[in-house]
Amino acid sequence: MTLIGWLQIVLFFALVLAVTKPLGTYLFHVFEAPTQPLPKVLGPVERLVLALCGGKDAQREQTWSQYALALLAFSLFGMLGTYVIQRLQHVLPLNPQGLPAVGPALAFNTAASFTTNTNWQSYAGESTLSYFSQMVGLAWHNFTSAAAGMGVALALARGFTRRPGPEGQKTLGNFWVDLVRATLYVLLPLCVVYALFLVSQGVLQNFAPYLELTTLEGVKQTLAMGPVASQEAIKMLGTNGGGFFNANSAHPFENPTPLTNLVQMLSIFAIPAALTYTYGKMARDTKQGWALFAAMSLLFFVGVTAAYAAESQANPAVASAQVAQVGNMEGKEARFGISASALFATVTTDASCGAVNAMHDSFTSLGGLVPLVNMQLGEVIFGGVGAGLYGILVMVVLAVFIAGLMVGRTPEYLGKKIEAKEMKLAMLYVLIFPLVILGLSAVAAVSPQGLSSLNNAGPHGLSEILYAFTSGTANNGSAFAGLNANTPFWNISLGMAMLAGRFLMIIPVLAIAGSMVGKKVVPPGPGTFPTNGALFTGLLVCVVVIVGALTFFPALSLGPIVEHSLGQAGKVF
Repeated sequence: MTLIGWLQIVLFFALVLAVTKPLGTYLFHVFEAPTQPLPKVLGPVERLVLALCGGKDAQREQTWSQYALALLAFSLFGMLGTYVIQRLQHVLPLNPQGLPAVGPALAFNTAASFTTNTNWQSYAGESTLSYFSQMVGLAWHNFTSAAAGMGVALALARGFTRRPGPEGQKTLGNFWVDLVRATLYVLLPLCVVYALFLVSQGVLQNFAPYLELTTLEGVKQTLAMGPVASQEAIKMLGTNGGGFFNANSAHPFENPTPLTNLVQMLSIFAIPAALTYTYGKMARDTKQGWALFAAMSLLFFVGVTAAYAAESQANPAVASAQVAQVGNMEGKEARFGISASALFATVTTDASCGAVNAMHDSFTSLGGLVPLVNMQLGEVIFGGVGAGLYGILVMVVLAVFIAGLMVGRTPEYLGKKIEAKEMKLAMLYVLIFPLVILGLSAVAAVSPQGLSSLNNAGPHGLSEILYAFTSGTANNGSAFAGLNANTPFWNISLGMAMLAGRFLMIIPVLAIAGSMVGKKVVPPGPGTFPTNGALFTGLLVCVVVIVGALTFFPALSLGPIVEHSLGQAGKVF
């Protein structure tokens, strides 16, 4: 580890901290203020879109079940549309390379992946999808899945922070309004500026056919072209992660300079971090939001320190060949180096982004353990757009319950009692996640269809399986690249994992919101446990770590932990 490396990490976090309050305030005005920003410019567009969605009926406040039904129906039709586009891309426009239709299993996997904000890719974008499929099929979901995640987070926040009326408040907002405002006022304007910045740095943005070139050595080479900058902007800002090119953000046409690398990492954390401040504003106590931000920040620094320390060590397998090393540079871009690669890997798996500027499969055993654990903690370390906030709030429910048991009082949060119904829903949310990951990993580890895709045996092969299903269920999308996932078994099983990890967990979240929104607010008393200070932040961090550690530690012990032990002993698989 070097001073320059640590300065990069500190600079990155300082920028995240700097944008949290202003962007969080802006988000509050977009979603909760009586009048949205630029009402004379964007207001007519919002009203037109909502009129097309059903007029006044589309703007009435919804109960949690109505909100969930609208979200599920919208996602289903979007997924079907993306599937059809892929299957018909050979007859659709903007396909200068004449790429054929995508196969059924891969089309299902890709449609499920982008619908759920996972953006797992079992294909190479430049050789599989046309410009039309990338722009109309995938970019649509890059916007809408991020906007839907923000909507769910806001619905849960309203459940905790709204004061009931005389007859009891039962509504949580309106899905269509939240979806339109998130896209129109937040994602689109930021992405326009972001895309122009990327173009200025050398990221491609064109509709040209691929270039056929001859290198200085006389070898024929094909350079892929395409509308990359516009896709890259929402890929990062919406914590989507799907790369236009197979190499993702390690490709110089997607991420050409250290400056673009820094801005891409910042854009991954920007909205998730800002939503914590938005939540504090909604709770009428910004300290509530800063307590969540502090818990996320502490977990982030632990992870990036561990990853940077591990990748700064020599690779045991290379060291055994008596090759001089300055750290583990395998699978990393020289223009970024070890510190920026370790930081990017931590950021992209803290958030449910999944974009990569280095190959995680080439990290050391402990270096690869960090991204895996980040996802297994539930993607609550800032997390995805919206998903990070509602995930950490579920952990808050568990922490408040534990605090209530410790002080011998009925658990309360923001003056509302946490009762048996909320705890059952919170535990359902917590248990679905490991059930899907460990269940599907077990099936893949003992079935010929699962094992046939592995390029590595032993503990690392198990790590690849565990990483794939963790990434899919956590809606992250990054991968240990040694696994060939483009087979019917992997495409279908990972598609099902992604759908379960998104929608089977959103439903309990909205149910918690619906249960909490109508409850009376009890004034704080002498025995009330404060949830806006350092003590609660520490308790929340412990709950997040314990839930993840107790659940996944046995599986991790058989994968990256034992791989590290064997590597230290000189045994390489």
